[in-house]
Amino acid sequence: MKSDKPSLTHNPFEDIKDLLKKKPLPLSPPKETKVLDRQSEPNPDSDEKLFSKAMEGVTPISRDNRVERIVHIDPPPESRVKEDAEALAQLESLVRYGTGFDVSNTPEYVEGTGYNVHPEFAKRLHRGDYSIQAHVDLHGLTAEDAREVFEKFIKGAITTGKRGVLIIHGRGLSSPSEPVLKKKVIEWLTRGPWRKWVVAYSSARFVDGGAGATYVLLRQRPVSKRLKKNKKS
Repeated sequence: MKSDKPSLTHNPFEDIKDLLKKKPLPLSPPKETKVLDRQSEPNPDSDEKLFSKAMEGVTPISRDNRVERIVHIDPPPESRVKEDAEALAQLESLVRYGTGFDVSNTPEYVEGTGYNVHPEFAKRLHRGDYSIQAHVDLHGLTAEDAREVFEKFIKGAITTGKRGVLIIHGRGLSSPSEPVLKKKVIEWLTRGPWRKWVVAYSSARFVDGGAGATYVLLRQRPVSKRLKKNKKS
């Protein structure tokens, strides 16, 4: 017997339960399972038969008539190997000892000759044809101090009969614009009072300082004005 009093519990699915008892819901149909066709699977025997059928009437090439292409890679000739070895040895010698470096092929190279002197004297001086009998180092000096040392050195060389001398002035790489001392030395040799004693000058070889030093070949007697006049006449 149902009570007229309201129930304190709430069951929202009570009506659905009664509905399911009266009419069950249709179930979803089972998924179809895909059965692989045996004919779609690879069949080695079938592929071999197809290939044999395609090759019917084809005569295989005899092994005796085959031409095989053989590629030979010849080693470099002996002369090429020798040249490469020599070039490598020269490069190593240049890096380690400076051997083979020619200063005359650089923009820093300088040379010149005195009055009425053939240019060949400067080239011979650079090659080392004349012995160097004295040298002076002007490194670290101001232009004024360097000139004083330069003049004393040249005067002493002339007095003692020395012909070939070396003046070390540096390359002037630390100068902001140009090598100051190097430029001054060339100026003193070509414009100063000592120019009449100069036969020739040139940048030194690498072993003697390269572009940072200058060879000077001095005369036994200075060029006189009378000699110049006679040459002109």
